[in-house]
Amino acid sequence: MAGRMRVSITLSGLGRLLGPSLSGVIETAALAERAGIDQIVAPDHLAIGPRTDRYPYGRFPLPPGEPWLEPVVTLAAIAGATQRIRLGTGVLIAPLRPALLLAKTLATLDVLSQGRVDLGVGIGWQAEEFSASGVPFEGRAARMDDQLRACRALWGGGPVSFRSPTVCFDDLVCLPRPLQPGGIPIWFGVAPTARNVARIAELGAGWLPIGSDLAEIARGVRSLREAFAKAGRDPAALGVRANAPSLDALPALRAAGVTIAAFALARFARSRDELRPFLERVGALEREPR
Repeated sequence: MAGRMRVSITLSGLGRLLGPSLSGVIETAALAERAGIDQIVAPDHLAIGPRTDRYPYGRFPLPPGEPWLEPVVTLAAIAGATQRIRLGTGVLIAPLRPALLLAKTLATLDVLSQGRVDLGVGIGWQAEEFSASGVPFEGRAARMDDQLRACRALWGGGPVSFRSPTVCFDDLVCLPRPLQPGGIPIWFGVAPTARNVARIAELGAGWLPIGSDLAEIARGVRSLREAFAKAGRDPAALGVRANAPSLDALPALRAAGVTIAAFALARFARSRDELRPFLERVGALEREPR
């Protein structure tokens, strides 16, 4: 895809980087904005259970004692300390939130941030989080579809009625509406199966690859662009945010179809003193197509 590649920072490893002063995440986001970084991303877990060995994507990347800030609250605080940088979730475990609450909190954040929100969603992998929240673990993907369709309906301004197997309401008005035309862009952190490709083509602005294999990412991008075209959407509009393995990985990521290179703080910075130099290096990366 032609055009300037954007860069993103994921707020991870905060226990090691910030210690007990987690409010330093706001200063970190402000530093990222001043460095020219395009997006700040907050990950999500309500709690971590004892069975991280069940993590389906390899070794769980962080220790059990790592603090996980609630992403929407965190991004709201960051919104008040920044003006330009986009605010992303990566990924919000959407089925843990009721549809109406999800619609309201994200629309509020979008309005207060002047239209800077990117909603990255996934279905989660920890059964313990779901059972502790009183939410069924089974069927969570279908429930996510229902809730996101409901959010899009509610973001239209209403009054609106909605019917699905798991979300139903009549004549509701949910204001404020998101500031962004068409509602908040939804990005899906899912494997590029046929069902997920169809899900993104229907509801999504972008894809968040789970793995880092560039050949697999490229195949997923091709499938998604084909699905966009079949759905009457512009294939060039597909966004792809993928984890960057190194600071010099942008050309390879771009060749695979990635539009946003994501750098996880836990991977690249070892102490608080390294945050500013690292953010400045990322912000200064050459991002124009060659």
